[in-house]
Amino acid sequence: MAQNAPKNTSADLISLASRKPLTSSGIANSIVSSTGNPVKPSQISFNRQELSAILRIYGFKVADGEWRDYAIDHLKDRAVFSVFRRANEAALYRIEKDPKLARRQGAYSIVDTNGRILKRGQELPQVLKLFEKQLKLVE
Repeated sequence: MAQNAPKNTSADLISLASRKPLTSSGIANSIVSSTGNPVKPSQISFNRQELSAILRIYGFKVADGEWRDYAIDHLKDRAVFSVFRRANEAALYRIEKDPKLARRQGAYSIVDTNGRILKRGQELPQVLKLFEKQLKLVE
């Protein structure tokens, strides 16, 4: 037997088990540095509620036959959900999330094929109302 091997006491095991991870702040997708301060994420992304709202509208438009494909891009400065009529064409609409604009014009915007901003706002559900069905007068 090796005489120099370190012995683990019960006090050592308890102190290891009681340590908490650094990411206990409860913020999703956050990284905490060794100083305990949150580090900015390397890319912007949609959270579960935002994706759920976008995919709900997408599902209605697919059922109507207007949209057929989508793409999601997570960039350093913004997240983009692009909607296509056909996979080989340019995007019909882009739903963008840009946190830098949150206090100014709103973090969410809908951009058309030509790059025009159709609607912008602070809350995604308000911005997505642009895609809701318009009632038509039946004669």
